[in-house]
Amino acid sequence: MRQIVLDTETTGLNPRSGDRIIEIGCVELIDRRLTGNNFHHYINPERDSEEGALAVHGLTTEFLSDKPKFAEIVNEFRDYISGADVIIHNAPFDVGFLDAELKRVDMPNFKEQVGEVIDTLVQAKEMHPGKRNSLDALCDRYGVSNAHRALHGALLDAELLAEVYLAMTRGQNSLSMDLGGQDVDSDGVMLEVVAIADVLLQQASEDELAEHELVMKSLDKEVRGQCLWRAALAN
Repeated sequence: MRQIVLDTETTGLNPRSGDRIIEIGCVELIDRRLTGNNFHHYINPERDSEEGALAVHGLTTEFLSDKPKFAEIVNEFRDYISGADVIIHNAPFDVGFLDAELKRVDMPNFKEQVGEVIDTLVQAKEMHPGKRNSLDALCDRYGVSNAHRALHGALLDAELLAEVYLAMTRGQNSLSMDLGGQDVDSDGVMLEVVAIADVLLQQASEDELAEHELVMKSLDKEVRGQCLWRAALAN
């Protein structure tokens, strides 16, 4: 199963008034595992950002002036997303801007080129009604470190959203007999209480251990120190 986690930054809030995309960031999941096959481009919008938007993303007109225009990266982008399920936080915003850009280059709408579009904001509101469900709030709720997020950036936000999405949808695969008991977590979600059955343990291969170490190093880098997993092992 191939999924793409996508985010954009824009010059403003409304593509109908001429606001444009200035950054696209995507990360790839295959069978719920990050592959490292990312897509990232800054884009010259051929216009200035609104003051409020500039305060959010910090991408100045000068910085973007020598970047490719959307028409120059659209084929690469289309090939990257083709047929994949796409995960977006507040999907109507990003899809609206992508549709406007695709229309300018006479290409089909975004949803015609991908599989399912999954909106994590809708999911979060269903799972945590009445609570804040911004990306920052979800990072706090699911223990995803966003300490390095001083400004919004499409690739950084896509990476954070991928971690949040995996945490939100992790689920529980029962290898046991249901005893019919229930408990409630801190968000009021009902949890099953189950008895653990016999589980066959298989030792990780050298390749799997090497891949695990790469993930640990990535987590260490994100928190600028030692991640909780390493700290727990040290104790």
